[in-house]
Amino acid sequence: MKRNLAYVLIVMLIAVASCSFTRKSFENDDKDKLLLDLITYVLEKGHYEPKDIDDDFSVNVFEDFIDVIDPTKRYFLATDIADFEQYKFQLDDQIKNTDITFFNLVYERLMQRMEEAKAIYKEVLKTPFDYDQDESINIKYGEESFVANKKDLKERWRRQLKYATLGTYDSKIMHAEKKDAKDLFDDHDHDAHTPEEAEEESRKSTETTLNDFFDFIDDLERKDWFVQYINTIVDEFDPHTYYFAPDEKEKFDTSMSGKFEGIGARLQKKPEGVKITEIISGGPVWRDQRLEVGDEILKVGQEGEESINIVGMRLDDAIKLIKGAQGTIVNLTIRKVDGSLEEISLTRDVVELEESFAKSANIIKGDNKYGLINLPKFYVDFEDYSKRNAASDVAKEVERLKREGVEGLILDLRDNGGGSLKTVVEMAGLFIKDGPVVQVRSGNKNKEVYDDKDERIQWGGPLVILVNELSASASEILAAAMQDYKRAIVIGSKQTFGKGTVQNVIPLDNIVRSNDHGDLGAIKLTTQKFYRINGGSTQLEGVKSDVVVPDKYSYIDLGERDQSNPLKWDKITPANYKIWEGYIDYEQTIANSKARMAANPQIKLIEENAKWLKAEQDETVISLNYNTYREEKDKDKERSNYFKNLSKYDSKLTFKSLKYEEELFTKDSILRDKRNRWHKNLAKDVYVEEAVNVLQDLKLNNIKNKGNRKLASVKS
Repeated sequence: MKRNLAYVLIVMLIAVASCSFTRKSFENDDKDKLLLDLITYVLEKGHYEPKDIDDDFSVNVFEDFIDVIDPTKRYFLATDIADFEQYKFQLDDQIKNTDITFFNLVYERLMQRMEEAKAIYKEVLKTPFDYDQDESINIKYGEESFVANKKDLKERWRRQLKYATLGTYDSKIMHAEKKDAKDLFDDHDHDAHTPEEAEEESRKSTETTLNDFFDFIDDLERKDWFVQYINTIVDEFDPHTYYFAPDEKEKFDTSMSGKFEGIGARLQKKPEGVKITEIISGGPVWRDQRLEVGDEILKVGQEGEESINIVGMRLDDAIKLIKGAQGTIVNLTIRKVDGSLEEISLTRDVVELEESFAKSANIIKGDNKYGLINLPKFYVDFEDYSKRNAASDVAKEVERLKREGVEGLILDLRDNGGGSLKTVVEMAGLFIKDGPVVQVRSGNKNKEVYDDKDERIQWGGPLVILVNELSASASEILAAAMQDYKRAIVIGSKQTFGKGTVQNVIPLDNIVRSNDHGDLGAIKLTTQKFYRINGGSTQLEGVKSDVVVPDKYSYIDLGERDQSNPLKWDKITPANYKIWEGYIDYEQTIANSKARMAANPQIKLIEENAKWLKAEQDETVISLNYNTYREEKDKDKERSNYFKNLSKYDSKLTFKSLKYEEELFTKDSILRDKRNRWHKNLAKDVYVEEAVNVLQDLKLNNIKNKGNRKLASVKS
């Protein structure tokens, strides 16, 4: 969003808040109370759509906070929840009065229960697990209730620990079977060979993991738990508003700088583990190719050490385990999207965002040449816009492709989570003569129209935009604008992510004139919503593709509508714009593409895979009987192998780097390897293949219409 708007917002808050927060004194001079008062004030005055802090709000905070700190329901008893419930309808009043009685009660009880849990798990793990017993566990913990007494709590721990140990037990049994078949006479082999040995070693491994987990818990301070409480309150406003504690703000700044050490994946906390939500191009995960979005990390181990179970662990603590210095090795136990378990070792590296920059390729089909530009995000240096940014880079790639003689252009926005709004407006201007690109409305409901005022058209030829469920925010703005102008045909998921909001990061120290408590951190605040030029919001609904094609995420909950407390969809008056008149038979081109997709066997296999993945995800009751577990695992493996045929697809298209890039390969073999891998994957991509087919149809349209195009469709 524009820096001047963020500046105005901050100045407004400072001007009003500095008076109240320099004169207001807290009885106990308590930093927690100051934070609570300050953050709720900023939310009330600065959020796009402030919520009433009332009884309903209180109930939501109550339920969500309990769920955040005990997601697997293995600490609190039903009697604890009953004690807490005296405040269930009072939290709104406590928040307004900077009263943290509820937090203190829950925190102190949690510390007590966690201390008791140490004795419980040690006792449970003294007794061997009976894997012949027919019993199961529901890993959708939200459906479970809190247990009534400590006897039942111990039983819950037993089942959860048996489940946590079952995967290790299976790995040791399978390893022993392979080892015995290969090394029958190896006297130096000390691995477990019998089920009894495997079971005992698995329990020891689980105990080591839990010992390490509780060592992490012991290192946490009260302030760390209070941040969780603050963010539970903040999260009630919308899923993109977030409080950064001082050290978290530093991490945020580091991530914005585009360089960090780790495995190269974005992670999200889930009760069942830590879920991979994005894979950063060029990083260790991206290079390894065994992990994918939707996989869950269950355990993390450093080289030569026992793995630590991170189920139920705070996301920050899990990330601390996963991240590490360049060159070190991290071992990850993964539950794949298909439900199978796998152990993967990765070498950590400096994750550069070079692969987050725009890149392009030539596509050769027969005697025709087309261009593809991949844009992973809408990047920009907010301190200096003249530096490298998405709009200027895409403009360069367009020019390079034009010099290569391409006859059509594909802009790939799949997995692009967004970024700078300014770059979207400039980028849209590359493909239209002039006119509105997006509408933005602030909390005062006044709207502003962002226009492309440059009448030059850098690319006036056929254009296709590729999207999927992970295309969000700025990606949706560009796809929506090109769709509304009928400038491009959008191919991809039924609808994109659906993030139609804008955030600004506000340092809280800027709002307090005097502060004796040190760095107060910052709040990322939703301040605006953006709208299509046709007046509709992309919030929740996203952009609906002209040609809908399934992918593996088609039936999995990934979008804004699946987040907590999203803002609602609405519409405003449309902007004044004219439809692009460079194509004829536009609707027929879309119809032709739909027909091809419906008859394509690869698309049918992708749809089948997507439905299977959804069914596997919905299967949350897991057998703790080893034979049953193994049978199910073998079935899943067989089915998973069947869908590996998807990666064998060959579009028969040829992909080549541009001439300028090929000249770089002589000095940069890593760049050459990256591009070769990218081209290899593109050749298996049925969506790119169909995009080329659409470009061919649009090219014919352009040829037919060449003699009588309107001014709006030609380069000025």
